[in-house]
Amino acid sequence: MSISISDRAAKRIHQIRKEQDISEDTPLRVSVVSGGCSGLTYDLDFDSNKEITKEDKEFEAHGIKVVVDTRSFLYLAGTNLDYSDGLQGQGFHFINPNAVRSCSCGESFSL
Repeated sequence: MSISISDRAAKRIHQIRKEQDISEDTPLRVSVVSGGCSGLTYDLDFDSNKEITKEDKEFEAHGIKVVVDTRSFLYLAGTNLDYSDGLQGQGFHFINPNAVRSCSCGESFSL
């Protein structure tokens, strides 16, 4: 199992890289941290320090290197990262098959 990225999310990630002058070889780090109204929340950022450890899981999709720490991967296995710019809100959305419950804004979840 891995983390997948939709075409829309990949396009937006590439746009952000270009706008912020972030190298294409800088990995995208996806993690889960404590917080939010459901207990856990997603964190998404470029890992400009490139501090990838042997415990990190690495994936590639649409030319984007995705890095996830082992603990977060337990929560994220099989997740699809999507992007929406519609009337319901703009931003990245995680479609996580492991989430049992999520808050109404979709920013946090629980297992």
